[in-house]
Amino acid sequence: MNTAAHPPADTTTLAAELEQVQSRFNAIVTNTPGLVYQFVLRADGSVCFPYLSDGCQPLLGLTASELGQQPARFLDLILPEDRQSYRDSMQASADALWSWNWEGRIWIDAWKDVKWINLRASPRALADAAVQWEGIMTNITESKLEQLEVRHSRARLAELTAHIEKVKEQERTRIAREIHDDLGGNLTAIKMALAMLSKRLPPDDAEVHEKAVYVDSLVDRTIDAVHRISHDLRPSMLDLGIVAALEWQFKEFEKNTGLDCSFSSNRKEIDLGLDQATTLFRIFQEALTNIVKHANASRVSVKLARTRHSVSLKVSDNGSGIWQADRAKPNSFGIRGMVERARALGGTLTLTHAPGGGTVVAIKIKLDGAREVLMAGASGATIANIAPPK
Repeated sequence: MNTAAHPPADTTTLAAELEQVQSRFNAIVTNTPGLVYQFVLRADGSVCFPYLSDGCQPLLGLTASELGQQPARFLDLILPEDRQSYRDSMQASADALWSWNWEGRIWIDAWKDVKWINLRASPRALADAAVQWEGIMTNITESKLEQLEVRHSRARLAELTAHIEKVKEQERTRIAREIHDDLGGNLTAIKMALAMLSKRLPPDDAEVHEKAVYVDSLVDRTIDAVHRISHDLRPSMLDLGIVAALEWQFKEFEKNTGLDCSFSSNRKEIDLGLDQATTLFRIFQEALTNIVKHANASRVSVKLARTRHSVSLKVSDNGSGIWQADRAKPNSFGIRGMVERARALGGTLTLTHAPGGGTVVAIKIKLDGAREVLMAGASGATIANIAPPK
């Protein structure tokens, strides 16, 4: 019998099963978006791609054959500013044999275009101290563009918020000055004229004298109202510095509420710009207002600190605390306003549970051009402005 012409049945079955498995694999790879690949890092630092799917050309602008013959070309595709993060993530995955997940930008010279790609791969150690990954690379440019647009929108919103708050404070200052100077001055003149007229009233006309006293007291109450409204619009204590302004406001809060209050600062004076000082003061006012409205607290402490690059303010109470559901309420504009004010200055605001119960409101404002740093960081780089690697 000629066994060469008729192979054993088990060999034929094995070949058919292998062909079926290969067919299934090819179907899966073909319908997988992106590039399916194998990548090997040898002990001497050299690399190779044992397998590259047909997705190589659409994703990288190189055929699988071209990249397979010159695997170092992949690193050349990566923008120079992203190469170190690529190397670091690869080495970390190789050392710990953890999943490799990296995203970065590549330059496709054939299309004069930049793409964002994401690679995810699972490593396994080989016998010769090499590491091999099996994974997939995908094009994430569209999602990255959307993220960048969101960052741009947030930056523009933060800038608009800061501008609106600045204009509001300027308008408040103008109105406060006009009320104090014009209305206050006129009321003072009226009081002086009324005092002069009262001296010339007939001494035996009790009813007229009573009316004059009433008008005089009405003028006094109006002058007090003018001072109060002017102060609410633009606290004059800010002219004495943020430390004095916050301490004064806290003492007023203690006097009006009767709560056990403590205030401390690591500096007698803290140099802040007018916008920063006003914003911090407004956040502080809102925090105290929230304590009165919602906390049911009996004790409040305030700590103000100046560090090398920032100013921090912590307002703590022993009340009922604030929960995530409270923060997410549609009408929680007070908290949102505090967060936006802090963010507009390049700072942060956090709400946490105080030890033993209550709430801690912590505000941290960066110094030295913090607002410009925020805008630059929030804007980020756009793909259109990225130059090709050199």
